[in-house]
Amino acid sequence: MTTNHLATVLASAGPAAPADLLAARMQMALSLGWHIILACMGVGMPVLLFVAEWRAVRRGDGVCLTLVRRWARAVGVLFAVGAVSGTILSFEMGLLWPGLMGTYGQVIGLPFALEGIAFFIEAIFLGIYLYAWDRLPPAAHLLTLVPVLLAGVASAFFVVTANAWMNDPQGFTVEGGRVTVVEPWAAMFNPATPPQTLHMILAAFMVAGFAVAGVYAVALLRGRRDRYHRLGFLIPFTFAAVVTPFQVLAGDYAARYLAARQPTKLAAAEGLFHTGPNAPLHLGGLVIGDQVRYSVEIPDGLSLLVGGSPDTVVRGLDATPVADRPPVAVVHLAFDTMVALGVFLLLLSAWFALTWWRRRDLPRSPWFLRLAAVSGVAAAVAVEAGWVLTEVGRQPWVVYGRLRTADAVNPAPGLWVSFAVVCAVYVVLTVATVYALRLLTRDGPPVAPQEEEAGPAPEGAT
Repeated sequence: MTTNHLATVLASAGPAAPADLLAARMQMALSLGWHIILACMGVGMPVLLFVAEWRAVRRGDGVCLTLVRRWARAVGVLFAVGAVSGTILSFEMGLLWPGLMGTYGQVIGLPFALEGIAFFIEAIFLGIYLYAWDRLPPAAHLLTLVPVLLAGVASAFFVVTANAWMNDPQGFTVEGGRVTVVEPWAAMFNPATPPQTLHMILAAFMVAGFAVAGVYAVALLRGRRDRYHRLGFLIPFTFAAVVTPFQVLAGDYAARYLAARQPTKLAAAEGLFHTGPNAPLHLGGLVIGDQVRYSVEIPDGLSLLVGGSPDTVVRGLDATPVADRPPVAVVHLAFDTMVALGVFLLLLSAWFALTWWRRRDLPRSPWFLRLAAVSGVAAAVAVEAGWVLTEVGRQPWVVYGRLRTADAVNPAPGLWVSFAVVCAVYVVLTVATVYALRLLTRDGPPVAPQEEEAGPAPEGAT
């Protein structure tokens, strides 16, 4: 965020102290950024569990079943920690932003209520799944995952619809400064809902798939070439690789939505300061002043992407008052980071697909496994960058065009204390989560030596 823009936003903070507004925004960013990764695992991991267990039941595959049991234990840990961070977020919505919830709570209450129902369904059936391994027939045990899978996706959908409404507020009437007529279904299914929910759910699948595959890529690099580790890599990586091209299409869909409904956010993302045809596309670069420097500029590129013609007029930042513009440098950097990592994951997926199509095996270059080992981190960073684009790109509005962030913040002093406490909580949660997951890796060898595959290790793997 540039200094001038930060000063403009904080100066309009109303009754809240400027420092308290910054504290509220930082606390919300920390909580959302921490929780979103666990939410991605909660949406994507049940799909991986279902695929792996279906394979184990269908083929009587004991190695695959061992893999599923270990994944299930990790899911139990992540679900419990995610429930804690999600609860913190729900309290923060009311404590930090009473101007939002007090005014518009009745408008966006439906998706939060439905998300609560989906969460309880997910928790109930996940409990059945985790504790019924030896109490249900294999096929019945597999079917208990179906409600977990569907409820996880539904939970993500409902939460994102609330955020989509903040980007494109619909379904209410304001009279005398008060919300009078509310249409909750119209609010939930606003124009931003399809692109945002699709983009987020696919991103969750990618994070879960690449993150799990990355763990086994490290093991393969260390020479552990047994069938257990190969399956542990192949199942999640294949899943994520299949999703990745669809995510690229979903990203294009979301960008077209921005061009139509949030042109200021798109202009900030692309660093476009002037309205007109023949709008260039900037790849990389830094926003300094009112121009993008050190970027690769593709002439007419943005006009072609938005309207399919170089003559397409794209609205620039000059069409928006300075006080209503987001911090362009932050938004542009977040957008470039998301796109660059998305392209990296797409190319890595294509490398894997081409090699598998040609000889039904992993690429032999150790560089493939090295890149796969960091693919989970890359996917997680891309999600974080996407949320920075979504949230910071909407500033200075918390409800786009309706309510400014500075007018929604809690005016009570002491929000910096709250921020410090939340930081401490998340440090404890992070350490506890990593410790618990590390404990799960200290079991004995998951497969016997005779189950080792004879396939050669990649050159330089050890």
